Amino acid sequence: MKTSDLQNIKQRYNIVGNCDALNNALDVALKVAPIDLSVLIIGESGVGKDILPRVIHDNSPRRREKYFAINCGAIPEGTIDSELFGHVKGSFTGAINDSQGYFGVANKGTLFLDEVGELPIATQARLLRVLENGEYIPVGATEVRKTDVRVVAATNVNIQKAISEGRFREDLYYRLNQVQIQMPALRDRGEDVVLLFRLFAMQMAEKYHMDKVVLTEEAKQMLMRYKWPGNIRQLKSITEQLSILSTDRQITPDILSRFIPQDQESTQLALLHTEGDHSFENEREILYKILFELRSNVNDMRREMSTLKKRIEDVQVQAPVQQTSPLPATQLAPIPAVSAVTPVNAALEDAVAEEYIEPEQENLNLSDLSRQMLEKALDRNGGNRKKAALELGISDRTLYRRLKQYGMEK
Repeated sequence: MKTSDLQNIKQRYNIVGNCDALNNALDVALKVAPIDLSVLIIGESGVGKDILPRVIHDNSPRRREKYFAINCGAIPEGTIDSELFGHVKGSFTGAINDSQGYFGVANKGTLFLDEVGELPIATQARLLRVLENGEYIPVGATEVRKTDVRVVAATNVNIQKAISEGRFREDLYYRLNQVQIQMPALRDRGEDVVLLFRLFAMQMAEKYHMDKVVLTEEAKQMLMRYKWPGNIRQLKSITEQLSILSTDRQITPDILSRFIPQDQESTQLALLHTEGDHSFENEREILYKILFELRSNVNDMRREMSTLKKRIEDVQVQAPVQQTSPLPATQLAPIPAVSAVTPVNAALEDAVAEEYIEPEQENLNLSDLSRQMLEKALDRNGGNRKKAALELGISDRTLYRRLKQYGMEK
């Protein structure tokens, strides 16, 4: 495609970016538009997959006919067949009139099925029939109807994995995938991130009559290093936040770091910490805390199981005595309910199986990890045990017992 033609398409549909992957997606869309084939658009959520079906329709022989965009994931499973293929009056509760459905209304036109990977299996079978011969049966009807609709589908689901798990029909995949277009993720588009930021900032400034936020060179580099798990949708959201919340219109890395993580490997939005919050410096420390809490929970569970076992044994010892000289109900120790159909012996075996875990089998070296967590927590809180216990999510008493266990009570 000529560069001038490509630029005209971008201006017409307000597409910003010059990366090769984006240009290739637009080129394929324009080439397949005049040819009546099904198209499957693959890409992550938020990359702008909804632009390509419009480009295909507007440059096809069907351009003067109707175009419908349908989010398959937003329609309840119980009504999606009716929405797509229509229904007859009285076919179900609330069907007070006949309905043509999207395939009937869009005859001669184009249907864009977004999130097609979310379709129920039964609906997938109906869709396959329409794609193969243009035939469908409305809900509650007996006669076959015909339609001439071009289908463009899109998904952010790993279709191959969905097929292997039985959630998507393989034959439908091949029928939809006559031509495949891959939309690139924002993290793979290089300097397009800066161009999009500039566009969104300008739109905010014009809409709300405010000064436009501008990135410094260092902030631009920081923006391009971020992985953007939410893609263009996330970038637009962050740009809008900066436009509203930042008093300084010159955006530096320090300002930007309050809205996205400083760690370039992270794929999560940064949390804005208030005074008193604790921010973990690395993933290892988070893992230490999780393991420490896990061990505490396991020890508590062992104690509870040991208590349960003792009480069950006491009941078994008392049982013969109760048969000859029953005691008043108020003198019997309360027994936790195990199950209405589980014998006491079975519950006892379960309790024994859960209780006796050899310390040598704990191959995660939790003792060392727990000690490190205690040392780090005390060091961060200047030796204040109460604050350290609060940070670790344990009681002062439990902290003291751990310190004594590791010889750190002094």
